Amino acid sequence: MPPTEVTVHVNRGSADALEPSSTSLETDDSFLLLLSGHESPAHVHCRLAGDLERIASLEETNYFVEPDGVTTVPIAVNADVIERPVDGHLEVLTGYGSESISIAVTVVPGPPDVDVDESLAEPARSEPEPTTLERAVDRVTDVAGLEPGTLAVLALGLVSVGIAALTAASIGSPVVTAGLAIVVVGFAVALFLLIQ
Repeated sequence: MPPTEVTVHVNRGSADALEPSSTSLETDDSFLLLLSGHESPAHVHCRLAGDLERIASLEETNYFVEPDGVTTVPIAVNADVIERPVDGHLEVLTGYGSESISIAVTVVPGPPDVDVDESLAEPARSEPEPTTLERAVDRVTDVAGLEPGTLAVLALGLVSVGIAALTAASIGSPVVTAGLAIVVVGFAVALFLLIQ
């Protein structure tokens, strides 16, 4: 954002003439006074008056303005130290004080500093709705008091025992029956290890 500016025309139309582009200025930051030279060169004196002196400063007070040139006068303002508007004047003089103008300046407090949490820069991630299976698993784990991993091992073990029992019943061989016994023992050992 460009700095606020106010222009004063120097020696436009006659010697020692000062014409401000505006007679008042409101700002919440530093601003620039532009001394716009016209027909003849001039020595210009600038000063701050009123409460403006407490919060603003000039680098220099005396300036030489060339004809058809612009002399920039930076006015540093510290609006961070105020809580209410501060009024004052920027006075511009020429011709050894024979001609002067006064620009009313109101400095208002700047916007408060806002601390931004870095997590706000990350996109928000909404939690997806649980599926029917996830809700069913949550209910069973709540009722049984088992963790989901234990519940999964239990379910797989029961499926394995069921398949082994169906195979043994349909084939009826002693080798298959021994395999069923091994599956049942393995399942029992896995349950024992998980519960402990």
